[in-house]
Amino acid sequence: MIDFSVPLAGMHQAEAQLNQTGSRVAGIGVTPAGDNVDLSAEMIAMMQARNNFAANTKVAQAEDQVTQSLLHLLG
Repeated sequence: MIDFSVPLAGMHQAEAQLNQTGSRVAGIGVTPAGDNVDLSAEMIAMMQARNNFAANTKVAQAEDQVTQSLLHLLG
């Protein structure tokens, strides 16, 4: 059986980072703390979250391909 726990944990972490960043950006002009948001830093955080999610997706795909290859060899 394939263990997707590692890439799934990474995807959840990337999702949480993206949600936090989105909340900070959404607060600009609405909350007093929102006026101190650095948009360039938030954009970098969003790009990092996207890249982390994509990397973990590739790990899950690689695990699936390895498992398929092993099953093909065995069966």
